[in-house]
Amino acid sequence: MRIKPSVHAGRTMFMAGIIFFCSVCPALGADDVPRMDKDELKALLDNPDVVILDVRTSSDWNRNENKIKGAHRLDQSNWESLETSYPKEKTLVVYCS
Repeated sequence: MRIKPSVHAGRTMFMAGIIFFCSVCPALGADDVPRMDKDELKALLDNPDVVILDVRTSSDWNRNENKIKGAHRLDQSNWESLETSYPKEKTLVVYCS
């Protein structure tokens, strides 16, 4: 008899993956990724060479009214398209809040 995995099991595995990823990020050089505060980001909002990407889940994006003006939502299943979606000379700012 084959047991169908539940949605809960899928979410648990997804969360476990995120926790694992976050735990190994420092080993992958995440400390070398530039970070900015909200004032630095505000100064870049009108810059045409900057693309702001919101990587929240679609449910978080839809239920939250707080969005950065002009930000593009990047679906987590579409990471592969990131390389071809934006010119290499653009600065990408990725956030989730």
